[in-house]
Amino acid sequence: MNDATLDIVGWSAISPFGIGRAVFADGVRDGRATSAPIDPDRWRAPVDRACLVPDFDVRTTLGTRGTRVMNRVTGLAVGTVGDLLRQAGGSTPAEEIGLVLGTALGSAQSSIDFTRGSLTAAEPFGVESGLIPYAVMNGAAGQCAIWHDLKGPNAPLAAGRAAGLLALNYARRLLLTGRARTVLAGSAEEYSEARAWLAQANGHPVSALGEGCAMFALTTQRTAAPIATLVGIKAMCCSTGDWAGVIRACVAKVLAAGGIEPEQIWAAAPSGAAGEAGAAEHAVLADLLPNKALLAPVTELVGEADAASGSFQLAAVLSLAESDPAAAGRFALITSVDDGGSVVAALVRLPR
Repeated sequence: MNDATLDIVGWSAISPFGIGRAVFADGVRDGRATSAPIDPDRWRAPVDRACLVPDFDVRTTLGTRGTRVMNRVTGLAVGTVGDLLRQAGGSTPAEEIGLVLGTALGSAQSSIDFTRGSLTAAEPFGVESGLIPYAVMNGAAGQCAIWHDLKGPNAPLAAGRAAGLLALNYARRLLLTGRARTVLAGSAEEYSEARAWLAQANGHPVSALGEGCAMFALTTQRTAAPIATLVGIKAMCCSTGDWAGVIRACVAKVLAAGGIEPEQIWAAAPSGAAGEAGAAEHAVLADLLPNKALLAPVTELVGEADAASGSFQLAAVLSLAESDPAAAGRFALITSVDDGGSVVAALVRLPR
């Protein structure tokens, strides 16, 4: 099965543009920025602006049953997976549907709330028991399977900003080894007070933190009209500080693996990461693809979405390609860099 075609046959997103694939595509095509003031009574954060999913509330979106202590990142993931499954129509048996969810560390807010409760609650340390499943990294992925009765492989993946693209690579391995017929893969990130304070403590800009989830349905089953085809993904680690050299090598590897020349690229989507890594990423892509469209980073519209950023990049590429005749039958390059050292490049072929 190593030469099997991996088609993307559906996708959905909950983002600062709103809920659903259509509103995300419209927001990207319109270039609509989403940064807005936050409610200081609800969010006691060190900044007063963020890119939030408008009017998103877990219990309002998913109902009150089973959501009393569900955290925001789980609600975003469960809601996005549900919308994606509604598009698919339920033709694949639940036992043959896998799920891979990329994250940063699950929910920073739930982890800190659990730790605080264990230290401050009256003995015998009466931590709210419902917090326990959500304070671990696989809480959101597990809840997606429970809510939607998915019985195939289920995996969380923590890789910072690169999590979304690496989730696709994990899905690729599941499909090529016959572990599933369809895999739902993507990544999610929540906005929270804890995340905003952690970003400030780490010296990261926090005035434009974003949130959301994007998920993609991949399959090796032949389909009449796939949305795109995943040609390949390569990942490397920058451990020497030579960001430009590692990014260039990673892009070269994914193009060579797909047998693709730079002239066949319709557009490249950089991650828009801050700092030295992001600057090197932009410079390398501009040099390698001088006559190709270098798409504006989606972070400029939806904020720094951390774990969700790679998935938002792919969703933005698919949204823009859908309305651009020049993209038909060509390739798009998506790259991601993370200050932890991850460098990832993904190549997709767009439909004719």
